[in-house]
Amino acid sequence: MHKYTADKICPVSSEPLVNTVIILDDAGKILALEPMDQHDPASVARLNGVLTPGFVNTHCHLELSHMKGKVDTGTGLIPFITGVVTKRNAEAAEIAEAIKNAEQEMLDGGIVALGDISNAPDTFAVKSKGRMRYHTILELFDFLQDAGAEKTFSDGLKVFEQLNHAHGSTATLVPHAPYSVSKTLFQKINAFNAYSGITVSIHNQETPPEQELFLEKKGGFLDFYGKFGISLDAFEANGKPSIYYALEQMNPALRTLFVHNTLTTRQDIEAAQAWSDFVYWATCPNANLYIENRLPDYTAFLSTGARVTIGTDSLTSNWQLSILEEMKTIARYQSYVPFETLLRWATLNGAEALGFSDTLGSLEPGKTPGILLIQGLQPDGKLGEKATVQRLI
Repeated sequence: MHKYTADKICPVSSEPLVNTVIILDDAGKILALEPMDQHDPASVARLNGVLTPGFVNTHCHLELSHMKGKVDTGTGLIPFITGVVTKRNAEAAEIAEAIKNAEQEMLDGGIVALGDISNAPDTFAVKSKGRMRYHTILELFDFLQDAGAEKTFSDGLKVFEQLNHAHGSTATLVPHAPYSVSKTLFQKINAFNAYSGITVSIHNQETPPEQELFLEKKGGFLDFYGKFGISLDAFEANGKPSIYYALEQMNPALRTLFVHNTLTTRQDIEAAQAWSDFVYWATCPNANLYIENRLPDYTAFLSTGARVTIGTDSLTSNWQLSILEEMKTIARYQSYVPFETLLRWATLNGAEALGFSDTLGSLEPGKTPGILLIQGLQPDGKLGEKATVQRLI
């Protein structure tokens, strides 16, 4: 049995607690949260800082971990994608070692669950060890070519069938992005997910050319596809931002995680939340800065009551895989977001989005969410640059 107290305990699912003891068994399962005066002080480990649940990283490309530093910053999404496509090949041993090290970095930083994008089975050996809970997101794309949908779906299904769903982990097939998935492929993905009932995701509104494609059939994606010999002659712009194409094609009965959202407006958020009661929004601030030199307007998400989650994206588009550093970036550039809100984004919202809130995301009896100690908050309670995180369990 373990007993901890600290300056503050943040269950996330309820208001912060003081003068409280959290009691856990040896497996990290929470047995109770009780007033400090009910316990002998000598039996309780007293810590300076804030106790929180473990972090949930809702968006990462673990299989790209070997590409750290290989793609330039600040180029915009299309040059970034080109860099990934042309530079991602490497020896299997190098890829495997980078994946192992990246997972360890996340574990050391307090991450207990991951929504991980996969296009190949490279990460499956690490995932089978069950060191954290995984929702593996097998991303499909046919570059808006209906004729290629059947093969794309068949190839994705073969990868899906290789995954060992260990230790409460899950997986599904999902569309990559509005600009890369045909209506036919959307239909095949929807038919598959009708039987899964779990979370799907889609990259959303990351870059101006994505909006230009759907508004006017103009912009950089026409040239990008042309360089690869892909014709968009059959594509018709709908005169709306790209998210509306996704809403028309996806299943509102499933949990849907929209990822990045750097150009998403309040109107877009309201439209998505009217479309479905199961919408979540993954923000990856350091990746947004790395690729596009921009951040989402978080006021739009706060004012609409949006359920925001936090991701790191990959080491191709980030300097590290740390949810705390993502929280710091938001606090640095948009300091009106309170610490308690950032913490909910980093824990319970993410656990709910991935379908893992049965065990993760909040400090409640019966859960095994991991226990973190965050130290170095500013006197006003905000998250500053000197904040650190230590994983206790």
